[in-house]
Amino acid sequence: MTRQGGWTSMGLAALLLAGTAGGAWAQEALGNWQRDSGASRVRIAKCGEALCGTLSWLKDTSGPAKVGQRIFYDMKPSGTGKWAGSAFNPEDGKTYSGTMTLAGDTLTTAGCVMGGLICRSVVWKRID
Repeated sequence: MTRQGGWTSMGLAALLLAGTAGGAWAQEALGNWQRDSGASRVRIAKCGEALCGTLSWLKDTSGPAKVGQRIFYDMKPSGTGKWAGSAFNPEDGKTYSGTMTLAGDTLTTAGCVMGGLICRSVVWKRID
């Protein structure tokens, strides 16, 4: 270990990782997102140590999805701009393993079965 300005190299690296792993990456995904089809909007917010997504607007309110329904939950960092957790599909009432991947102002979410062999993804665009 070398010392640089009172910090050990390992200590500084650990501090930087701790500061970015949950903080900066999570901040980038927080906010309001609109589905690429324009059919719905979701608000991504912190829920404990994870991120959650709640439906905030629906174009068609007659379907099984409801405003205020949580569709992404327990999303925890799994790499740069990536989270893994659970995704609820209001259309079939089932919960799947889920992922979120952020690239600029585009968020891609996916719900998967069979250990990730079969996935259905949705693209969201940031609206604020």
